[in-house]
Amino acid sequence: MHSLTDQQNTTSHKAHIIVLGNEKGGSGKSTTAMHVAIGLLRLGYLVGSIDLDARQGTFTRYMANRFEYIARHKLALPSPVHFPIEKSKAATVDDQERQDYEFFMMALEEMSKAVDFIVVDTPGSDTYLGQLSHSYADTIITPMNDSFIDLDVLARIDTGDRSIKGPSIYTKMVLEQREKKRARDGQDLEWIVMRNRLSSLDAKNKREVGELLEEISKEFSFRLAPGFGERVIFRELFLKGMTLLDMKEDPEHKMTMSSISARQEVRDLLRCIAPEKVKGYPRKVPKSS
Repeated sequence: MHSLTDQQNTTSHKAHIIVLGNEKGGSGKSTTAMHVAIGLLRLGYLVGSIDLDARQGTFTRYMANRFEYIARHKLALPSPVHFPIEKSKAATVDDQERQDYEFFMMALEEMSKAVDFIVVDTPGSDTYLGQLSHSYADTIITPMNDSFIDLDVLARIDTGDRSIKGPSIYTKMVLEQREKKRARDGQDLEWIVMRNRLSSLDAKNKREVGELLEEISKEFSFRLAPGFGERVIFRELFLKGMTLLDMKEDPEHKMTMSSISARQEVRDLLRCIAPEKVKGYPRKVPKSS
């Protein structure tokens, strides 16, 4: 990777940076990023968002769908200041990384002047921008599907006795970026892992995954947070750019027990993030959905 002076450089940002990270696709990063951003807005905070996976663009498309839906129905719904960043197409790797670094830092600096939180969605692969964002994170949230396959994102597990053999490639990257942040800023980052797509079925498998996650969390210093269940409604909401926290104001949706339960899952995640601990309580709290 390019040896830019980001070890010595500091950013004057005051915003708390929340990075959604997982080098495995399909874990729910963009859905989680959208719900965290809207959730913080509805709590009364000022929020910006950055999409570092602009080529795939799920987060950015989600946001575009929201703007279109709001305009179509003339709704007064909160939305973050959004900034997509596409990987540089410069001729050399060094030039690509220099441009990526400069663009990302510019986005942080500009947003930090105006917001309390910046929510960053990262690619589902190992990229320079992904690593860079992790090193500037104050909080990393790693959504993972509740399975042994996805557990491999965090640690290498012995197939015989189910013991922890060591960190995965992604966990190694997080630990490296944590050390880089400590050396550069003299600050630590908080790492939260959330279990997505929890099912009431296969209770034994769920229990075993949970027990291993508890062990891994102690080994590599992260907190476990409640995630989102497997629900069709998330796909429906994406097409409209809406979140579970907007549903009372959505003219096309009727609240059901399932959607009420799903909305509670989002609120549980926000409580785990505890924005008031890092930014205090907002001066004016808007009407909650």
